[in-house]
Amino acid sequence: MSENTHNIASVLTEALPYIQKFQGKTIVIKYGGNAMVDEKLKSSFARDIVLMKSVGMNPIVVHGGGPQIGKTLEKIGKQSEFVGGMRVTDSETMDVVEMVLGGLVNKEIVNLIHQHGGHSIGLTGKDGSLISAKKLKHVDHLTSEIIDLGHVGEVDQIDTSVIDLLLKGDFIPVIAPIGVGKDGFSYNINADLVAGSIAEALSAEKLILLTNTSGLLDADDNLLTGL
Repeated sequence: MSENTHNIASVLTEALPYIQKFQGKTIVIKYGGNAMVDEKLKSSFARDIVLMKSVGMNPIVVHGGGPQIGKTLEKIGKQSEFVGGMRVTDSETMDVVEMVLGGLVNKEIVNLIHQHGGHSIGLTGKDGSLISAKKLKHVDHLTSEIIDLGHVGEVDQIDTSVIDLLLKGDFIPVIAPIGVGKDGFSYNINADLVAGSIAEALSAEKLILLTNTSGLLDADDNLLTGL
């Protein structure tokens, strides 16, 4: 037996208990950070998602795209303003957000999955009324003043009908974190929060967050050791 064959057999033997444990289970993955900008990591991510599907899991991808939004805004000469780590999003910026997240980033992920032999469908939270949103009320901790962030929202409700249809059709859903409010406006929502809300609504077995941070942080940016 060659060394390469031995290594493959060793990896499969080690992975088998996990494959058996999570077969048929729904896994929600939030895709962000360096994995979205490094070409090798992008390819590895897509390959891993296809592998998960191939061994019987039901992966659902929720992605961010902050750096890509920032670059596009720079190209059109629009400066980004951040408050509490959130991008102030006026109507013009929201148009860019929808174009980048729902178009450029979403379709690139779908294409990468297809290149590795998977079958996926990209959508935003506006499709099939997946994400009902509401305007986020951001309160300044020092002044207690409510700051208007524009089209920055939070999840109000999740309707999993469209995800259920895609999973039944054996597709991998790839979701951009854009929702629509009762006021008819589109809202950009933090991808981590969207992934968590979708995982909760689907009673997913696992929620995986791919990020550049060291883990979950509290309000003072201290690493949480448990939940």
